[in-house]
Amino acid sequence: MKFSSFIKDKILQISLIIFGIITIEIFLLAYPYGNFIKIYIPLIILSLYLISIIFEYLNKKRYYNNIYKLLDDLKEKYLITEIIKEPDFTEGKVFKEILEQIDKSMHENVNKYKYLTEDYKEYIEMWIHEIKIPIASR
Repeated sequence: MKFSSFIKDKILQISLIIFGIITIEIFLLAYPYGNFIKIYIPLIILSLYLISIIFEYLNKKRYYNNIYKLLDDLKEKYLITEIIKEPDFTEGKVFKEILEQIDKSMHENVNKYKYLTEDYKEYIEMWIHEIKIPIASR
């Protein structure tokens, strides 16, 4: 996960924050507040938002890098849903739930074909047995 990609996903939020700061600054121009207040308010808003973005990015990056590492180490990659930890952010929880549903569907599909193969094998064995009886009676 690249930081630039993460920021591109946040561009709407960043735009809204900047719009809000500009709006606040326009309202502050009408009042005789000092320049300190006019600079302090946007800096606090921006710095708090940037800190929250950085923490969110680091949290998600750590989680997804862990998944990549686990995938690289796994021989049977379909077992990834069994070993990944529950994330602490909503997007990751949704992602894990989707992976679990895909995994369950894959297992059901494999079991279906396994049972079909077993039925076919039993049919062939029964057919061979039925054919042997008339041949053996001669």
